[in-house]
Amino acid sequence: MEITVQWVRTSWTKKSRGGEAAARRNAVPVGYLLPRVPDGGAHLVRTREDDGFVVKESVVESRKPVPVRLREVDGRLRVLPHVDPLYGIPPRPRRLPAVNLQPGQWVRWQLNYRFSSAAGVRDWSYWLDTFNIAYGPVAPDAFLGEPSVYVDERGPVR
Repeated sequence: MEITVQWVRTSWTKKSRGGEAAARRNAVPVGYLLPRVPDGGAHLVRTREDDGFVVKESVVESRKPVPVRLREVDGRLRVLPHVDPLYGIPPRPRRLPAVNLQPGQWVRWQLNYRFSSAAGVRDWSYWLDTFNIAYGPVAPDAFLGEPSVYVDERGPVR
């Protein structure tokens, strides 16, 4: 069965936590039109504060760089994003279980992170990862709509 993966990452620092910069950051979409993605590949979308939140898209031939476990079992797709223990803020003492998609369904799964520099020299930095994953064929505009399943694993990052 066809699997479509789109990984959207938005990254910023304290500079974009309020005012006009935060408004630009919050206006970044969580889903994008799909380009042609090869079987086993993924659509990556990156926006960064350093670039004024300009969208940079790429297509990769392999889903290996995408930190999501995907497994087909009994006609369903089991989806579970990977969270490294290194990414401890916000704390995730108990993770949500994997989602099992039926053919024709798709999930939007969101996680956020806060990082500090090892020496404390730089400001805090933040990421928002959004994984849009469909099981079965989808139209190019599929991830612009409402998902069949939505998982919000974002937490406080103050």
